[in-house]
Amino acid sequence: MDQNLQSIKRTLLILSGKGGVGKSTVAVYLAAGLARRGLKVGLMDVDLHGPSIPTMLGLQGKAATSDGTMIEPALYDVGGGSEAEPLRVISIAFFLKSRNDAVIWRGPMKTTAIKQFLGQVSWGALDYLIVDSPPGTGDEPLSVAQSIPGAQAVVVTTPQDISLSDVRRSIGFCNALKMKIVGVIENMSGLVCPHCGGRIDLFKMGGGRKMTGEMGVPFLGALPIDPSVVTAGDDGDLLEDGPTLEAFDEIIDKIAEPDSV
Repeated sequence: MDQNLQSIKRTLLILSGKGGVGKSTVAVYLAAGLARRGLKVGLMDVDLHGPSIPTMLGLQGKAATSDGTMIEPALYDVGGGSEAEPLRVISIAFFLKSRNDAVIWRGPMKTTAIKQFLGQVSWGALDYLIVDSPPGTGDEPLSVAQSIPGAQAVVVTTPQDISLSDVRRSIGFCNALKMKIVGVIENMSGLVCPHCGGRIDLFKMGGGRKMTGEMGVPFLGALPIDPSVVTAGDDGDLLEDGPTLEAFDEIIDKIAEPDSV
């Protein structure tokens, strides 16, 4: 595992305090956005009980392949021109016989699977490894944080108070493990009406920025509610343009150049 980790320049662990905040969507678009810039990027899905990354990328039903020693990651074409690099993806879903199969594991088995993803997948030399974790502060994010020295966190929240109270626990988790927090992303921050262009704050807005100021962590940006993201994800596709991609590009600029936050 150590040899693989030495070939990974930077690991970003995508965290959320609760489910339903769009964490996997953020992980996918951050990874794809970095790969479109010509960077070598791996996307590791450690949401072992609810892997959604393969569905969002149209890779569901794909089986893992191996040369007898190492596991080959699935390759996903992110588009974006000739300079773009394919996204290298691994998920527990590639090892299940059916999408209806449940992963019924306790902590030690989950930790073992994550270490295999880190040490037995042919990642190659990566500029970024993006890790999509399940909600909360349990076995999966803890295993990643303890297995990868220097791993950094990106925390995803939504504007309403119930989500913000949970994300404070994610920040506490990072502080307890002395893991650097790259910043917080506020997802579902307002809906732009496709008919009139007016803005509707379905879940309020600005709560993420306010909370980061109170807790002394960087605010990376806000993402709108965009029905086209939902449609594209269900179809196993990624958006190629629009306001959501523009917002992600601004966030990626800050992540790639952390001193600008």
